[in-house]
Amino acid sequence: MTRIVLALVLAAGAAGVAALLRSRRGASAPVEQGARWPVPVQVDRADFPRSDAPWLVIVFSSATCESCARTVAAAAVLECAEVAVHVCEAVADRDLHRRYHIEAVPITVVVDGAGVVRASFVGPPTATDLWAAVAEVREPGSTPGGGCER
Repeated sequence: MTRIVLALVLAAGAAGVAALLRSRRGASAPVEQGARWPVPVQVDRADFPRSDAPWLVIVFSSATCESCARTVAAAAVLECAEVAVHVCEAVADRDLHRRYHIEAVPITVVVDGAGVVRASFVGPPTATDLWAAVAEVREPGSTPGGGCER
């Protein structure tokens, strides 16, 4: 009987010490919010309209996403003879979202004539950042600081 009482006293003491240590630890260390979502590094240009254009901007989006709408609007003005812009909507283009493992929207990719993704954005890029990325991949060194992050 004394062994049981002793065991209970020791267990209660250990629980008390553990609680005290947890309360003294304070706030958790800062962590990066959100996961890094997969972004295609190569696409089949035949999957998209105007496969003959030297450059392709694809916006993987959703019709119910407000930041997607802003991204689509920013990308739309890039459309020209040398730059095709395609909006790949989650429901209408479900097969392409699956094929390219799109798990979050908006994801925007800038693709060269061979289908290689030369620049990408996860989340809504500013219009300036998107335009600069397209300018930089089309003509390296054309933007201050040069280079596109991928």
